[in-house]
Amino acid sequence: MRRNDILLSDMDEIGVLRLTLNHVERRNALSEAMLATLSDAIGRAAAEPAVRVVVLAAIGPAFCAGHDLKEITMHRADVDRGRAYYQKIIATCSSVMQSIVNCPKPVIAEVGGVATAAGCQLVASCDLAVAADSAKFSTPGVHIGLFCATPMVALSRNTSSKHAMEMLLTGDNTPASRAAEIGLVNRLVPAKALRETTMALARKIASKSSLTLATGKRAFYAQREMNLQQAYEYASNVMVENMLAADAVEGISAFIEKRQPQWRDE
Repeated sequence: MRRNDILLSDMDEIGVLRLTLNHVERRNALSEAMLATLSDAIGRAAAEPAVRVVVLAAIGPAFCAGHDLKEITMHRADVDRGRAYYQKIIATCSSVMQSIVNCPKPVIAEVGGVATAAGCQLVASCDLAVAADSAKFSTPGVHIGLFCATPMVALSRNTSSKHAMEMLLTGDNTPASRAAEIGLVNRLVPAKALRETTMALARKIASKSSLTLATGKRAFYAQREMNLQQAYEYASNVMVENMLAADAVEGISAFIEKRQPQWRDE
């Protein structure tokens, strides 16, 4: 296990990497340090062939409380009233969110507590999310005069427009049951079963060809931004190339021969 003050990193023998936010006293807020550490960890996971799936979890009652408001407030005293710092920290956060989407490995959020503002954005940026039935989600910026504009980007790509707007305009807490109804999370489980359920899902996905998973994840997000005709043209080309890959040859042969495939990840 690799440790530092705010992030725990642990990978099992199957290739499931657990990244656990561990800054409980700051409610796992996305401080400069947390963003830098998380960015580094996601980058390493993306480049490491042994990593097949990433699980993003947290210790404490908060999965992630969003941006560190104490850090933000400190920079009000800057000559430019904090403009340069705010541009930097928001750009850094946006980059981390995009790195999760662009990571070739599936990323699963394991949400055991409260996920607010950029913390809700973090959940929405992951490919899948499993939540304890006691978890809560919100984009509460409107309560403090700050619309959650960047969390809106991820949230609006995971839920319908009206559901996203309701969360953004009211700032109300959304219980886990409602988050599942609107598509923000995939599964709800009792808190005591959260890790076991998440890891079972992660290991099921990790048993597939890494090449196939990376191909599919990249294609999913790319086609979503296209019109229908463009999407079918793009997806058709992806599928042709995928059919020619060694793992597709092996997988189809294994299915016909009624045996388990032996992936080469190529």
